Amino acid sequence: MMIIDSHSHWLPEEIINNAHFFHKGWSDIDGQVKMMEEAGIDKAVLSYPTSDAHLKLGSISLVSRIFNDFVAKICRHHPDKFIGAAVLPVDSQENLLSEFKRATEELGFKALSLASSYNGVYLDNAMFFPIYKEAQEKNIPVFVHSQIVNPIGYDRIKDPLLTPVIEYVFDMTICIGQLLMSGVFKEYPDVKFIFANFGGAIPYLQHRFDATYQMLRGINFAKDLGKNPTEYLKNIYVDTGGDKVKANFLLSLEFFGPGHILWGSDWPAKKDAAAGIKAVRDLDINEEDKAGILGGNLERMLALE
Repeated sequence: MMIIDSHSHWLPEEIINNAHFFHKGWSDIDGQVKMMEEAGIDKAVLSYPTSDAHLKLGSISLVSRIFNDFVAKICRHHPDKFIGAAVLPVDSQENLLSEFKRATEELGFKALSLASSYNGVYLDNAMFFPIYKEAQEKNIPVFVHSQIVNPIGYDRIKDPLLTPVIEYVFDMTICIGQLLMSGVFKEYPDVKFIFANFGGAIPYLQHRFDATYQMLRGINFAKDLGKNPTEYLKNIYVDTGGDKVKANFLLSLEFFGPGHILWGSDWPAKKDAAAGIKAVRDLDINEEDKAGILGGNLERMLALE
């Protein structure tokens, strides 16, 4: 059984030195390899945790090129260990597709790394549609990480605990809601969106989504989605983001099913990858489903078999 970490991060020093919060531990690839070997992790996706480095460096376009070039080098040096998820220059619509193609065709990236929003612009914006079309045609998964720069609610509450605990989670939740209501999930049904941390609050809202939708449709007050919201939401993928709480796993298993959950460590923000693996192995589900969550689902998605 292959164990694949779907949610891990690495940053080059040039980004760390121009960002708040991050430290050199986020650029320690040797430390990550050592951790993976000790925990029994075969492969890991390297995605962008989002940062404010673009404010000092001048543009997200520059950040994306720096990140993609460095991660490509890591993947070439450790071809059996790491899978690159490319950052896109969302501040340059005319370069979105060209960087997508450079990353996937020239640099060997197998996935994309997007934030849940960009200064209040969510992933339902039309500028992303060509990317979704390409991702659907080329079977390139889209990993979505919570935006940490100006997430929803930050204009009201700026708190070093409440912002990451609550605002990051709800920025992800709103992102998924916007993709639902804009019709992206309907128009691009084969795009494999993978939302971090169990998809925010989505699993907790399943009954409210359908019950409220049916009530509002009864008075022709909400947009006609063609079917209940949860019929679309059940098709998305989520990662575990280093979570070890059994109740969170059970709720997500009930809603998404084991085939749509991917284990992730959230390294190096969270250090105990082995405990996250144990949390999956301790679940009261069959061994095949455990193997899928720990790596099989992503292995099939990325055609690594």
